[in-house]
Amino acid sequence: MTRVVATGTFDLLHPGHLFYLEESKKLGDELHVIVARDANVRHKPRPVVPEDQRLAMVAALKPVDHARLGDSTDIFTPIREIDPDVITLGFNQFFREDDLRRALRERGLRAGVVRIGSYNGPLSSSSGIAARVLALRRQP
Repeated sequence: MTRVVATGTFDLLHPGHLFYLEESKKLGDELHVIVARDANVRHKPRPVVPEDQRLAMVAALKPVDHARLGDSTDIFTPIREIDPDVITLGFNQFFREDDLRRALRERGLRAGVVRIGSYNGPLSSSSGIAARVLALRRQP
């Protein structure tokens, strides 16, 4: 059985998230998704949706077999516990593939790393959704 791990914040779910998870699922038999904890999101604005609600939404998506929150102190803890064959990265995730491969090797983890391409439809980012909501609500 091939286990795949996808990670992300998954704030304001949109078609780009679903595309990422569907493409990740195609790479294996079982898709595990690690949802970032609120406190660990430092590379972009804080999530609008609380972590427990983001987890519930992701867990309900069809491609997802297992969903869990990330670890508060070590992002590699759930990776060690799941022991995936593949870790996928979204097209705009800040990890560089080579850096992640090196970090995995240093920890004795064998997973390969695959970057998933971008979704080109409308409203394909949480920030885009937030901007659209604000723009529509400002109109008379």
